[in-house]
Amino acid sequence: MYSDSKIAGLLLGIGSVLCVLGIITAEALYPGYSTSENYISDLGVGPSALIFNSSVFLLGVLAVSGVYFIQKAFSFKFFSVLAAIAGIGAMGVGLFPEDAGMIHVVFSLLTFLFAGISAIASYRLEKPPLSYLSIILGTMSLAALVLFASGIYLGLGKGGMERMIAYPALLWMVGFSGHLMSDNRNTRTSEK
Repeated sequence: MYSDSKIAGLLLGIGSVLCVLGIITAEALYPGYSTSENYISDLGVGPSALIFNSSVFLLGVLAVSGVYFIQKAFSFKFFSVLAAIAGIGAMGVGLFPEDAGMIHVVFSLLTFLFAGISAIASYRLEKPPLSYLSIILGTMSLAALVLFASGIYLGLGKGGMERMIAYPALLWMVGFSGHLMSDNRNTRTSEK
């Protein structure tokens, strides 16, 4: 049976890769969509809504499930709470698309904010150089969130700046999942 750490890594890896591929596919199937001028969440109300919303919702479900196994493996409650909130936020983004109004904005903020903080907090579960990269990616995501909220897009457009929030967090999750899957420590397993 796989260790709790490996199961967590697999769940986070599937969720993050599925989400990235879902965004790319939804963009390609949305006529006239601009990664610079359209919000990522515009994909949730357009012709590719089913692809986008389901991939973001599944990211959240798999992230929350992965957090359960991370907590079992490492007993790091601070990180687990942060990452669970980010996962719940992603589920909310998938369930309440952009046209749902303020509830979508709240879930988007939870996802973006807590994913960036989770990336930074994960350094305690990693070794260098991944721990350094996690801090950098989390900081990039949070800095982009502040710029985005301030209306400062650095020439990238609102969609481009929003991607500077989301993509560093998703890239962190891919790297972190690989780290968890390669963990060779003797952790508890979930066999019964």
